[in-house]
Order: sequence, then C-alpha cells, then structure tokens
Amino acid sequence: MWKKQPTLEAMQLACTSTLVASLGIEFTALGEDFVEARMPVDERTMQPMGLLHGGASAALAETLGGAGAYLSVEEGTICVGLEINANHVRPAGRGWVVGRATALHIGKTTQVWQITIRDAAENLVCVSRLTVAVRPAAAGGPDCNEPTEGGQA
Repeated sequence: MWKKQPTLEAMQLACTSTLVASLGIEFTALGEDFVEARMPVDERTMQPMGLLHGGASAALAETLGGAGAYLSVEEGTICVGLEINANHVRPAGRGWVVGRATALHIGKTTQVWQITIRDAAENLVCVSRLTVAVRPAAAGGPDCNEPTEGGQA
C-alpha cells in the first residue's frame, strides 16, 4: 500500500518545529495499512475543564490521515486537506490518547482516511474522517516529499 517506507524516526524528524511537535504527538507504528501515533492529554491539549480539547483530537486526526496520504502517493505528488470531521464520543482526561488512521479510499485525485482515537483503556474517544486532494506538485513549488523550512515534509 505504501509508496514510501520511512522510519518512525524520519517521520518524527519531519515534524520538527511544527504543530505536531508543539502538541507532543509521537508516531508509534507504521503497519501494512495503518499509521499510528500518540498524543499527551496535558496543558498543551486540554480545554479549561481539564479534558482533551476537540481541536487537539482533530489535529491528531489530520496529522495521521495526512501522514498516510503522504506515504501512499508517488514522489512529486502533493496531498492537501479538503475536509475533516470529528465526532467526540467520550471525554479523555490527563494521560495519553492513541490515534490510528486507515484508508477508506485511495484514488488518483482524492483519498479518504478514517481515524480512531482511543484512551489508555482502549475506549473510543473520537472518530474522524479526513478527505484529501491528490495533485501533482507544481514545478518549482513545494513537494510533500521535500522538507520545508520548519522541517515538515
């Protein structure tokens, strides 16, 4: 399924100085058909009531779906988000949540990814869907395969 085979360390390094790093998101697994990462529920990702912020869940979901999209396209192709939704089904308190992205559709011009986020007890916290557009990289423009100034590929 994957067109690229980076290490987890390389994926993490590509996220240096980005929102991914600011939120403490860590890639934990790259399977045959999934990408997984964990995110702390702490002062960076909680809302004022001490629970995981829904926007942080959406950021984890988009990170995972975007990583999966990037890994499943040929060099010289970019993937850009079109739409994301997130259903928050259970609160999560301080600790860690784990997200897993799997492809629902991989086409020539669009991809759809499903992301589930679970707490340490494996309870479903959030289910999200990300739709991305797949486009050729513009000549001389950014390519999702080349790190940008902040390190993000």
